[in-house]
Amino acid sequence: MTRTIYQPSDLNNNEFIREMSAKLETIDVIDSELYTKYDVKRGLRNANGTGVLVGLTKVSNVEGYEVNEKNEKIAVPGKLYYRGYDVEDIVKGCIEENRFGFEETSYLLLFGELPSKKQLDEFKALLAMKRKLPEGFARDMILVAPSPDLMNKLARSILALYSYDDNPDDISVQNVLRQSIELMGYFPALIAYAHTAKHNFFDNESLYLHYPIPELSTAENILRMIRPTGEFTKLEASLLDLSLILHAEHGGGNNSSFTTHLISSSGTDTYAAISAAVGSLKGPRHGGANIKVINMLEDLKANVKDITNEKQLEEYFIKLIKGEVNDRTGVIYGLGHAIYTVSDPRAVVLKDMAKKLAEYKGLEEDYALCEYIENKVPDIFRNYTGTNSPLPANVDLYSGFVYSALNIPKDIATPLFATARLSGWCAHRLEEIVSGKKLMRPAYMGIQPHREYVPMFDRGGKF
Repeated sequence: MTRTIYQPSDLNNNEFIREMSAKLETIDVIDSELYTKYDVKRGLRNANGTGVLVGLTKVSNVEGYEVNEKNEKIAVPGKLYYRGYDVEDIVKGCIEENRFGFEETSYLLLFGELPSKKQLDEFKALLAMKRKLPEGFARDMILVAPSPDLMNKLARSILALYSYDDNPDDISVQNVLRQSIELMGYFPALIAYAHTAKHNFFDNESLYLHYPIPELSTAENILRMIRPTGEFTKLEASLLDLSLILHAEHGGGNNSSFTTHLISSSGTDTYAAISAAVGSLKGPRHGGANIKVINMLEDLKANVKDITNEKQLEEYFIKLIKGEVNDRTGVIYGLGHAIYTVSDPRAVVLKDMAKKLAEYKGLEEDYALCEYIENKVPDIFRNYTGTNSPLPANVDLYSGFVYSALNIPKDIATPLFATARLSGWCAHRLEEIVSGKKLMRPAYMGIQPHREYVPMFDRGGKF
């Protein structure tokens, strides 16, 4: 029997709330023509789809298009640079030298330079010191109040760590760097314990808590702690490590990194800033899209008898576009990106990793399905809708496959994204503290006409 610590709210079926909700759906509507009239950059996007320039960063750079003299976007192959280094070269170096590279990538993002072996060893030693959560934290902050959603639990755990810090509000560079490194060390245990607590409490599964091993890498500790047996192979850990590298950073304009800049500009503490970034990443339009890909593939397999039959696959995706299957939104998850127009460099690298993993695990048909989505579904979408939108495979398509092939539970997919992106968030927070020094305060134009106040007894009506 499924247990719950939550009581149904007595306001769920309240007539007042139902009626006022319906009213809000009317009074909060803003005429779309007004956005054009006042030249509002909806979603902080320019008319040509490019992002509004609101800041500068040295942390990373995302290149997905060029803009010509007519202010038109020109499609080009995507590139992603961490502190000026091509992420594909970083991954290639780790593969050629047969070593884990996420910690090195985190060092690069934080400190702006590739580390020497001595510097990297010192950095790893600091992370190792903080692999174990503070005494009593798992019991008091995670196991006592498990959450059905791990991202919410992760955000709550980060906020709770404020209470375990003897200097939480100091936003000097030295203190924020110290807090950043501690959070990087803690994250694998935070997500692993939240996961096992959730499934113990809500699904009656066995509760297991593996201690982290300080000398293991982030990827190794994650796999060890999320699995009941604690067992994993070198290939599995290496592929997860490379996936973490590719997810570690994506420019200052992505929603969660921008959230970090925005919150940090107010002068608040590190725990408030990073928990806000986690809340942003949870959204299905941002980091939560990787779970959407996994759900889509599961729905496809449930509705298509033969996933090697292209005719059946085409019929499924037409239904999907029409909003008749999966989550009925008509969205094809794993395709398209706000910046990349020809290719997502992260998807290019992950695709090679996914192919090797498919061969190792005997999942060639599932891999071929991802290739079909990448190569065939954009044309199906364009033919059916009549649009010309670029729909390159994005990082979520192949990361979803990799996580499934690694037997990583679906609810850990987005927390893994957060674990990877933490180093990028911390780098952006430090950059904002050093160079921002100005409260972000964009403008919203008030368009509600002025009205005369009406005394209570003259208002009448139900509302």
